[in-house]
Amino acid sequence: MHPAAASGAPVARRPFYRSLYFTVLLAIVAGGLIGHLWPDFGQSLKPLGDAFIKLVKMIIAPVIFLTITTGIAGMRDLKQVGRVAAKAFAYFLFFSTLALIIGLVIANVVQPGRGLNIDPATLNAGAVAQYTAAAHESTIVGFLTGIIPNTLVSAFVEGNILQTLFVSILFGIALAMVGDVAAPVNRALDALSQVVFKLVAILMKAAPIGAFGAFAFTIGAYGLGAIANLAALIATFYVTSLVFVIGVLGLVCLVNGFSIFRLISYLKEELLLVLGTSSSEAALPSLMQKLERAGAPKSVVGLVVPTGYSFNLDGTNIYMTLAALFIAQAMNIELSLQDQLLLLLVAMISSKGAAGITGAGFITLAATLAVVPGVPVAGMALILGIDRFMSECRALTNFVGNAVATLVVARWEGELDREALHAALGSGPRALAAPPDPAAGPGDRDVVTAD
Repeated sequence: MHPAAASGAPVARRPFYRSLYFTVLLAIVAGGLIGHLWPDFGQSLKPLGDAFIKLVKMIIAPVIFLTITTGIAGMRDLKQVGRVAAKAFAYFLFFSTLALIIGLVIANVVQPGRGLNIDPATLNAGAVAQYTAAAHESTIVGFLTGIIPNTLVSAFVEGNILQTLFVSILFGIALAMVGDVAAPVNRALDALSQVVFKLVAILMKAAPIGAFGAFAFTIGAYGLGAIANLAALIATFYVTSLVFVIGVLGLVCLVNGFSIFRLISYLKEELLLVLGTSSSEAALPSLMQKLERAGAPKSVVGLVVPTGYSFNLDGTNIYMTLAALFIAQAMNIELSLQDQLLLLLVAMISSKGAAGITGAGFITLAATLAVVPGVPVAGMALILGIDRFMSECRALTNFVGNAVATLVVARWEGELDREALHAALGSGPRALAAPPDPAAGPGDRDVVTAD
């Protein structure tokens, strides 16, 4: 617990202009202006964003490994690992499918592509060839076998999240089964965790620079004109995602005893970082750290967050069905109810098969359209120019969805520290139906307030 909080003294709040939230926001605005006024210079700043994302990806594997192994090793009952995983996957399956259905329904009601009257013969199929090739390479069997790394350490070398997750779970279970003999290893890993998360804090100081470079490149390369040309699709996608987050996830949060608005406020620095870089991975280490501070146990955070980054892609799922129907509508292709149900089924599978691949949203859309008859994959060329702007909304929705999923699963487990949660979110005490873990009192975790 924060020393000041323990002594009853008020915690000194950092001036807003020194907060990460303000500096990242300022960097995004500055990057947008640079990209709009001097497009060539804005595009030249792309290495700043790429370098920051590489810095974060460098630390993701150690963060996942240390969080999961120490969390599982500290569990009294190894059956809890399977129970948490089962609850997480049940949550992922339900809400991922719901996101696909919502995208399908909204596309049928709003019909953002109607009236464009695009001739399929005029489309440039070569523009999306790299995405269709990647879609053909991503199969379910290949995805499942790809979870197993070639060696115990290759997962860390290659930076594959699912492989790191796989090794971490096995290593954590082994530590727990060994028992007291592994105590020195557990102490070493706990000490290393403190060092790694201090390193995360150091790297986050470069976030404004990364957001500035990435956003300047986006606006400089694609321009605001790309948004205007397909404004109907962009607006429909953003509004649909907002309705999903506020309406669906907001209701889930309400049922579980906390506010989606307070959670978003608590994660505002991370959300701005995701917005600036168009990558939810950029904020993964910080998300895991903040969810622990908000009362979710390390074991749940370590299992749910990395897994959710591959299997709980709400924003990507909304995008897939909405974009597929937009393409069909733009080319005046009528899809029957049977065709749309096939689209839904294929999207449910392909959204998992391409998990972890760069540009997964566009690749999974290509994989889906390749199976659905009547809609040419070349139609993706219609949205290629605006996909970068759509990817930001996908990443934001995915990020919030995984934060909510982690807190909900922790609550289902009876492991959510309510006092830490309400202290972190800045809300008053509210009763939850599930009791807290009696072995993990409020003093066992750091309690922080949002900046």
